[in-house]
Amino acid sequence: RGVSLSELARRINQSPQNFNAKLKRNTITQEELIKIAEALDAKYENYFVLANGEQIR
Repeated sequence: RGVSLSELARRINQSPQNFNAKLKRNTITQEELIKIAEALDAKYENYFVLANGEQIR
């Protein structure tokens, strides 16, 4: 999407250092994922996909 991690961090009101640390530790929350999607003008969807391709929301 042409957005640096530093810019994305700023868009979700986090410092680049804190955001990078969360990415490295894999500790991004669902709330943060929603904010990231909004910052990228995208939609966050959270669901399971079964082996047959069926989605469960």
